[in-house]
Formats: sequence, structure tokens, C-alpha cells
Amino acid sequence: MEVIEMDENNGLSLVELNPPNPWDSDPRSPEELAFGEVQITYLTHACMDLKLGDKRMVFDPWLIGPAFARGWWLLHEPPSDWLERLCKADLIYISHMHSDHLSYPTLKQLSQRRPDIPIYVGDTERPVFWNLDQSGVGLTNINVVPFGIWQQVDKSLRFMILMDGVHPEMDTCIIVEYKEEWKAQFIKAERRKLLNYKAQLVKDLQPRIYCPFAGYFVESHPSDKYIKETNTKNDPNQLNNLIRKNSDVVTWTPRPGAVLDLGRMLKDPTDSKGIVEPPEGTKIYKDSWDFGPYLEILNSAVRDEIFCHSSWIKEYFTWAGFKNYNLVVRMIETDEDFSPFPGGYDYLVDFLDLSFPKERPSREHPYEEIHSRVDVIRYVVKNGLLWDDLYIGFQTRLLRDPDIYHHLFWNHFQIKLPLTPPNWKSFLMHCD
Repeated sequence: MEVIEMDENNGLSLVELNPPNPWDSDPRSPEELAFGEVQITYLTHACMDLKLGDKRMVFDPWLIGPAFARGWWLLHEPPSDWLERLCKADLIYISHMHSDHLSYPTLKQLSQRRPDIPIYVGDTERPVFWNLDQSGVGLTNINVVPFGIWQQVDKSLRFMILMDGVHPEMDTCIIVEYKEEWKAQFIKAERRKLLNYKAQLVKDLQPRIYCPFAGYFVESHPSDKYIKETNTKNDPNQLNNLIRKNSDVVTWTPRPGAVLDLGRMLKDPTDSKGIVEPPEGTKIYKDSWDFGPYLEILNSAVRDEIFCHSSWIKEYFTWAGFKNYNLVVRMIETDEDFSPFPGGYDYLVDFLDLSFPKERPSREHPYEEIHSRVDVIRYVVKNGLLWDDLYIGFQTRLLRDPDIYHHLFWNHFQIKLPLTPPNWKSFLMHCD
């Protein structure tokens, strides 16, 4: 895998990453699995509950509330005992800081019951839990581990966290090994990739079992009706049907509470007890979401005293620290329908010299307009959050001239903002 990095002279260099083959590190002899010894229970989205002997692991628990401010909501109804499952886990793995994997509303409920539960994350460029103190979530046992090193849980179970192949600076994947017989690499597939590509990948890799997950969300808020209707997602059943046409790989489209018994499936993929579906009548899809509490948190930022002073704009972008780049951005605060918000801010930022001109400069320059819903952009600004909430959460509309993606700009506001929020208390004192 190759990645682009900035060198000391502000030039770009191509760096090839050659991570070691994990199976070459401390190899072990396989042992046969008993029926019921390894069970995988799907909870929702990217959250799996793994029973491995007498240990339990849970991955990426997003089980309540929205992700990306107010843009993503759970498609599936989690099992009613999800909190008990989390509390009983021996450890939790969180792949990265995006809020559909690191869900502070979920972890807040967990921390009230079991604050010392061991949580494991990779040593990414931006810490996964960079915002823990500000979140108010009282977790006390977070373990940041190096990439490519086996973490021993007991004599039969170990796991290794690796850099993700798409976003190595912020995302990770995990390899879990139990009795050497089962090697499972949980990698989140990008939904933008073609179904045929995924099917070919499965055919080439020839896993024993394939399960598509981590894409089960819906744009359920009424204001996002347009996105919901136009953001067509890959159908996991369609993908699995395509895989079965081209290979003998066993596929599994999970439903909340469904359990896969790995010992049975490896011995006989046709075993009717290999996959146990939820009881008849179990609610699979959510049909209501508790928007109110989460939107009120966002709306409270609109009325914050900070935004009574137009100098917040210079304060914020100075704090953000992105400059010396030939790009002019027009930021426009909008209502729900992306029309200009009455009394909202509409301003230019010239990132070449970090100035705030009234008009676009006369020099040749690329230009972007970012129309953002006022509640989300002000909440992000006030709390010094990353801009993922804006664009992954579909809370912005963009116009680019020319239509070029400015990686350095977006990457900075995605992962390189300061770890502590702006000092608005000091700002207000100076304003007064």
C-alpha cells in the first residue's frame, strides 16, 4: 500500500507501507472448534458481539442516538439486551473515531454501569478518544495499542489491530485469532465500491464465510428526505447473491440478534443450526427515532453568546490553523432547506494568508462554497469538533470552482484540528 505524505519542504512524497504478515508472527497449531464455542451475534450497523470460549468481545458499539451530528440514524432495531451485552463484555474494540463506530451516547450509558470496561483502540495519528474529556463520558480503561502486535487475552484468544488500507492515518481493522482454527479479519467495506468488485474480492480471497456489515444506517430525519431518496445504498442480499453465483463462499446477511455458530458452519455449512435467526416477531427495522434530545443539543449552539460577535470567525479559523494554501472558501449558514439562515453569517476565508475579505481576491484562485445548516456548523465550531459531522452527515451542500477536491484542506479539518477546543471563555472576556 502506498500513501502520500508531506515532506519537510512542503513537498509531497509517496511512501510505501509494508506491514508484516500477521500470520508469520508467532504462528500456532490449529485446534478444532466445538459447537457453540465461537458464536457471532449481530447487534446493529458495525456492532458484533463475539463469544470466543469463555470470553466476549464487542466491536464498534453504536446502539442509540445519531451519528455525524444528525445525519445518520440506525436502520436496525438493536436487541433489547444490548446494554447488558456491553456490560458483560471482556473487552471492546473501537476501530476509529467516526461517530457510527465511536458513539458517545452509547458509551455514556455503558460508563454509568461499567466505567472500567477494557476498551482497545489503535495508535492512530489522531487519537480515537481525543474528545473523551469534553464528552463527559467517564471511561477509565482505554488501551491504545501499537499496530501489528498480538494482544493476548488468554491462552486461546489473541487479537491484532492493523492500519486500515484506505485511511491509515485514522482508521483501523482488527484480526482475531482463536485456537488458530479461526482467523477473522473485520474490515469495513466502502459502500461506494461496486458490488462486482466486492464479489471478485471475495472470490479471490476465498474466505470460509462472508458477512457484509457496517452500512446499516438511514437518513431518517424529515429534513434529510432528499438524501434518503437519492443516496441509494448497496443491498447486502444483492451482494451475497452475486457472491454465491461466482464462488462457493458461505454468505450471511445479519439481522439484529442473529447468531452464527462458527464451529457448526465450518464443519457443515448446511447445518440448520449454524445460523440462528431472531425469534419470529422480533422487530428488525427501526420505525421511530428519538430526535428531540439530540437536536436540542445542536440547537442550543445557535443561541450561544459566541455568535453575537462576528470576530468569532477570525478566532475560530486562527485556532484551526490551516493557512498558506491558495483556496478561498465562502461559508454560508443556512436553514433546514439550505436557504440562507435569517441573520446568519455569510463570509469569505482566504486561506493563502488567512484573511477574511469582503470580496474574492483578484488573483487566480480555486473557490468553494460551503452551505451548512446553522445548528450543526455552530455546534461544531463551538466545541472544536472535526468537520466529519458536516459532510459525512450530509449537513452541507458544496459548490467548487473548479470542481477539484482539495485534500489538504479537507484532511486538515477532518483529522488535524487542535485536540483542545477554542478558548471561548477568554474570547468572550476580550469581547466584553
